Amino acid sequence: MSSPDFPAIEQPLNVQALKVKCSACSMHQLCLPMGLEDADMERLDQIIGRRRRLVRDERLYAMDEPFRNLYAVRFGHFKTYQVNAAGESQITGFQMAGELLGMDAISGDRHHCDAVALEDSEVCEIPFARLEELFGQVPALLRHFHRIMSQEITREQNVMLLLGNMRAEQRFAVFLVNLSSRYAARGYSPTRFQLRMSREDIGNYLGLTIESVSRLLSRFKKMGLVQVDKREIVLLEPARLKAMAAGTEQCSPMA
Repeated sequence: MSSPDFPAIEQPLNVQALKVKCSACSMHQLCLPMGLEDADMERLDQIIGRRRRLVRDERLYAMDEPFRNLYAVRFGHFKTYQVNAAGESQITGFQMAGELLGMDAISGDRHHCDAVALEDSEVCEIPFARLEELFGQVPALLRHFHRIMSQEITREQNVMLLLGNMRAEQRFAVFLVNLSSRYAARGYSPTRFQLRMSREDIGNYLGLTIESVSRLLSRFKKMGLVQVDKREIVLLEPARLKAMAAGTEQCSPMA
């Protein structure tokens, strides 16, 4: 059953064979087609491959696999993670509708992480070789792609700051504020949403134990910042959370 913030998506037949038109997609203003003229969007439509449906916990691609496609998330949520030589996983990000997966592989022609669906999801496959050809024909598309890559670099820098210099309370506030702003950009409620990732995954991403994440949720509830019902979270005081994320409002460290 879908939540009020995430309406049910109709289930088309033979999804593996379906083509998708960018102009008809509700996420096109967040994805590659942003700002394109109709004729240029039609060119992009012609190179996009199939829609690919994945079930929860299904892998979209794996580390060291050859790079062929970028993937635009049409609906659903994903996580990306790397596995070190000792077999330990480190989550590098959570992705949602309107975002691109696979850009990590552009420089070396192989993926540097695994991407796994957190729930039933769907992506549009974009063959990168054909996309590169289109860049030469549609300068606006190339400019937008550069913006997306710049945003990805900034995101990685922010994660480094998150893990290196912030206390646990600030890390968690940054995480919630980031989710809020991303859902708002997609037309969903910025103050009431489902945590599609597990508490263990959140802890792995933030460099915290699962126990620390549970204590932070309990603490934020006692402070009147959030309400929590299983995976649904309500941000009661977004302004205070933003101040904590920015470091302008402090609270005493957890015991």
